Amino acid sequence: MTVTTTPNPEAIRPELDEPGDTAQLVARTFGRGNSSLRVGVATVWLSLIVLLPLAAIAWQAAGGGWQAFTEAVTSRAALASFEVTLSISAEVTVLNLLFGLLIAWVLVCDDFPGKRLVNAIIDLPFALPTIVASLVMLALYGKNSPVGLHLQHTPWGVAVALAFVTLPFVVRAVQPVLMEIDRETEEAAASLGASGPKVFTSVVLPSLLPALLSGAGLAFSRAIGEFGSVVLIGGAVPGKTEVSSQWIRTLIENDDRTGVAAISIVLLLISFVVLFTLCLIGARAARHEEGSS
Repeated sequence: MTVTTTPNPEAIRPELDEPGDTAQLVARTFGRGNSSLRVGVATVWLSLIVLLPLAAIAWQAAGGGWQAFTEAVTSRAALASFEVTLSISAEVTVLNLLFGLLIAWVLVCDDFPGKRLVNAIIDLPFALPTIVASLVMLALYGKNSPVGLHLQHTPWGVAVALAFVTLPFVVRAVQPVLMEIDRETEEAAASLGASGPKVFTSVVLPSLLPALLSGAGLAFSRAIGEFGSVVLIGGAVPGKTEVSSQWIRTLIENDDRTGVAAISIVLLLISFVVLFTLCLIGARAARHEEGSS
């Protein structure tokens, strides 16, 4: 007589109760001695997807020579588009920092009916095609606005569209960090007589600063390169609502490839500098927070 025993799943499944167990499981799965292979594959993929296209843009921008590059990025239309893009993007980023932090705080610290629905709606701009977002903004804030706000072809309309597509970056950057904040430290500060605002500025905000800066950098970088969500509501009025991505479209229609590449390089450099600077500030703030804790 043969006795068949069923393996106990709990005995087979690796225990992951300790913080480092997940990393150990990944190391066992993919092997510890293949780090060079993994780095090589990651580098090749990064080169194919990111570095080669950037190199192609840089090569095309340099194709017409330095004079053609400077003329393209210093023309009156280009400078006007840079001014519109950077000013509105900076204002929207600051606005999203405030309201993104508030929304993340509400989602983490408060319980209310429909919380899961609100949490899902936050990611809607990620899934929604940006041209659809522009149609939605046009229907809501256009000439036949059902709410009485006529923002079509105005900087406010561009700002609302950019705020719509960039808000999730701040919320999703802050939310997981806010969930991990030690509540005992807040309670200890409150027990010592610290007021609510004092606890927030002295305990909570320093812990959230790296995440806030990261979300702000991503939101700003997305805003200066956004096209679809502003194409209808903005109207590309030169010097007023024409952002750099719309000026690039105009250059494409005129078959000015050198100008297209030059404007693109400037936007890429601005995004890189902003992200790199905020990353350094965030890392320094994180080290300071660890040293003081």
